[in-house]
This record gives sequence, C-alpha cells and structure tokens, in this order.
Amino acid sequence: MLTTTEALDRVERAASAEDLFGPRTTDPDKRRQARRLYHALASVLHPDVVGPGDTRARAASANLTRLHHEWTHSTTVELRTKTAVYRIGEPFARGSVANLYEADGPCVVKVVRNPALNPLLHGEWQALRQLERFTDTAQWLRPFYPRLLDTSGDVAKGSRAFTVLDPLREGFVTLADVKRAYPDGLDGRDYAWMHRRLLKALAGAHQAGLVHGAVTADNVLVHPEQHGIVLAGWSFAVEQGQKLLATSQAIAYPPEVSGELPVTAALDVHMAHTLMLDLLAPKEKRQRAFAQGCRQDQPSRRPDAADLISEYDELLEDLYGPRVFRPFALPTKTGE
Repeated sequence: MLTTTEALDRVERAASAEDLFGPRTTDPDKRRQARRLYHALASVLHPDVVGPGDTRARAASANLTRLHHEWTHSTTVELRTKTAVYRIGEPFARGSVANLYEADGPCVVKVVRNPALNPLLHGEWQALRQLERFTDTAQWLRPFYPRLLDTSGDVAKGSRAFTVLDPLREGFVTLADVKRAYPDGLDGRDYAWMHRRLLKALAGAHQAGLVHGAVTADNVLVHPEQHGIVLAGWSFAVEQGQKLLATSQAIAYPPEVSGELPVTAALDVHMAHTLMLDLLAPKEKRQRAFAQGCRQDQPSRRPDAADLISEYDELLEDLYGPRVFRPFALPTKTGE
C-alpha cells in the first residue's frame, strides 16, 4: 500500500506518461501492470481520500488521470526486437490473424491479435525464410514474395508475436480492392497477367516445398502500373504433406481441408482458381471453364501450378493472340 507521500513523489517526478508507466506497449501483461499502478496511485490521491483542502494531492490526482489516459490511448506504441525498435500507430489493415501497421524504416509490422495464435506467425517466419533461401538461386522469383526484415522472436507468455516486413505499400492494392473497383468482374485480358504471375508465385513456393494455404483476394498484392504481383499472408503456410495449423471461416476450402487431411500444392491450385472465378467477369467463358477444370474435388486430379503456366499461356494465345502490354488502373473515385 502506497502512502500519500510516496504517491505524490512518483506522480510529481514523472515528466511524461512513460516516466510513470514505462514504455508504451501492446503487451497485455504490462498494460495490466500499468492499470494496477494507476489504481493504486489514484486510490491514495483521490480528492475524496485526501479531502478538499489538499490542493497538492488534487493537482497530482488530475495529472495522474491525464498521464494514464495519454499512455493508454496514445496512437504510438513501441515494439522492440533484439536489434531494433519499431514505433507503430493505428493499423491500416486487418488480416485473418493479425493487424498490419506502418512503422518508420519504412516497414510494415504485422502483430497477431491473440497470443494463442503466435505459432501462426512462427510458421510465417519459417516459410518466408525458406522462400528467401530458395530464391537465392531462383532470384527471378524473389519479387513475388514479401521480404522478412525482423521478428519479435520468442515472447513472454501472454505477449503477442510480430513480424516486420518490407512495406510494399506504395502503388500496391489487394485483389480485394480490385474486385471492389470492378464489381461486375474483370476483363479476361486484365486478369490474365495477374493470374500468370500468381501461378508463377505458387509454382515457386511449391518447388520450395511449401503450401501457402490461404490464396485469397486479401493476400494477393497487385501493382497495377508495374503489373506486379506479391503473394502475401504466409501465416497459414505449411510444408507439403502437413495439416494446416489453422483455418479461417472466411475461406471456402476444398474437401481435403474440411476432412482435416494433410495438404499438398493442390490446395493452392484449387484456391487460386476459386479466386479466378470470383474475379473474372461472367462473359469470360473460356477462362472460367479453365478455372473450373482446376478445382477437382480430388487433389490428385488437379494440375500442378508449374504445368498450368504453359497451359494457360496456350489458352491466352488462342483467345487474344500474341501477348502485348495492356495498361491497367483502378478507376478513380468521383471528385478525385
């Protein structure tokens, strides 16, 4: 139990919220400690306790409330690793298991929302490191994957793991953004370059021994101007022949997942072509038929992503002739 003198000394010596409560953090244990300290100090300095005549204690109580509110509601939090400090504000996106934040560097910090899901971020680190090793020799594939810059490493029980990635913000949108911009579906010539690059990204990952496990519109980043594709969202990734560590209720999985069977590259092929059907305009009959042919219930009947690249190229040449660069942009909003 703090005395009034001790409480006054602690509050009056604090030049900032951090001086009193420590560095701002998302760690739930440390935030609970700060809340307990606040209540301990407030119970001693409250005007009802010290009486109306103690102006010094009343001023300290008001300052304590201000500092606690500032510490609790600040939009900036520091996350620390062994080698760096990352200051994050409000999230700019919300994934299936984590929130995404911009940080100085520049970089993107991906913080898991529930500490119970930390193993999914550990799996993401392993997958991205595996892809980095693989692309040391297959360097032409490197632009298709996010670049891992840093990680939280092992964290205390109840704390949340985080991943630090190359920003990939300037000029990039997600396929979900593209779908919203083209609610009636994409022209097959526009989706063609996106799908070709997605197949290459998947073929590379499969060659590295990985199954992505969440090939969805939110996890495919598109750079319209440069015709770039990055396959993000590796939290669900596993090595081929393993069971998925987790699933999302927002994803329509093929039968092997609902049957809780080990997954193979065929899972990603099914998901990529479900995505294709979701993005293409209804009039794109030939491409839609191609997609349906890649969604067999039996995984062994689905083609490999690497084989599909040449098959898809043949279809595109039959439909549109020799490849030419086709500019693509999201429509601007009215008033912009």
